[in-house]
Amino acid sequence: MSDPISDFVTVIRNAYRAGKETCDTRFSKMHLRIAEILKEEGYIRSVEKVENDGKPFLHINLKYVDEVPALTGIKRVSRPGRRQYFQSREIPRTLGGLGVGILTTSRGILKDRDARREKVGGEMICAIW
Repeated sequence: MSDPISDFVTVIRNAYRAGKETCDTRFSKMHLRIAEILKEEGYIRSVEKVENDGKPFLHINLKYVDEVPALTGIKRVSRPGRRQYFQSREIPRTLGGLGVGILTTSRGILKDRDARREKVGGEMICAIW
């Protein structure tokens, strides 16, 4: 697997499209932090680290509002073939500020609003709306 973040994003997108209540994906600290941001923003119900046969996984409970997915779109922005880096004042707004951008910065993985407030730039991982 050359891009684990794209795989993580695809697992969540496909689970929503299939109408699943939960999804499981590989564990990494980056995946956990992205899932925590999704929870903070109200796109998923919960996330927890579980072990299955000694291997760690993330168990994600998806959120629906009146049987409509809370997350309507999730897109990988920076890919291994084309990295997207932005300075703090150049960070693009997802859907004019209605969505959330997730960046890796020198201060960890942050939402786009937090990165602008703290005046740090970085690589834009994905956009969520």
